[in-house]
Amino acid sequence: MSDYIIIFLAGMFTWGMTLLGSAVVFLFKDIKQIYLDGMLGFAAGVMVTASFTSLILPAIDYGNQLYSESFTMLLVGGGILVGSLFIMSLDRVLPHLHPFTNVVEGPKTSLKRSVLLVMSITLHNIPEGLAVGVAFGAYGATRDPLLLTAAIGLMLGIGIQNFPEGAAISFPLYREGFSKRKSFFYGQISGIVEPIMIFIGYFLVEYVNKILPFALAFAAGAMFFVVIEELIPESQSNKNFHTMTIMTIIGLVVMLSLDVLL
Repeated sequence: MSDYIIIFLAGMFTWGMTLLGSAVVFLFKDIKQIYLDGMLGFAAGVMVTASFTSLILPAIDYGNQLYSESFTMLLVGGGILVGSLFIMSLDRVLPHLHPFTNVVEGPKTSLKRSVLLVMSITLHNIPEGLAVGVAFGAYGATRDPLLLTAAIGLMLGIGIQNFPEGAAISFPLYREGFSKRKSFFYGQISGIVEPIMIFIGYFLVEYVNKILPFALAFAAGAMFFVVIEELIPESQSNKNFHTMTIMTIIGLVVMLSLDVLL
């Protein structure tokens, strides 16, 4: 199977899981807020664990093969910081609405609430797609089977946590008065950015393997920012602290299990 088919399938899988999560709106009239908070907590656990097991650790291992340990850590640490700053910059220039707190961030805009909600989840999906693309690009550049398994594990983890993210956008839209069909449409369309970012991430690193440690760490830093800035505060905004905490730990265990099994 060619690399292009692999990353195409990876993109379809991550987007398809968002689509399935959004489709839950057809099955229920509403979903309790505590469940949505738990879903966000689960997503946070998956993303943090995936950042370490599928991005940072491979970045360190591969960097140590190319450079000294001290320079590798400089690359990895710098990549995490730059990746975080990159998403922070997008967070400031793209107007978006947090679905559970109803807080609008970014520049002033006259865009509709539905568009702002979709842009909020889309902002989450940018680093997720980029991370998967960079991980597969690392395999394309090195042909290291361990990097392939790391990429597959990351893809599965991101896809699994996309399911609750899809529900987390479609149900708030339904509460806003949208029909189920429109809520589903806007929910799944927010996931379209992931296949695009997967292709971008893949081509960024496939032919420049010397930047792989930095690129992998960059993707991890971008995901860290989303978790710390968006997912954890959102999941705690309704004071369902215990539910969020337990679901975050479950997400961590699920992602670790995928990593071990692969």
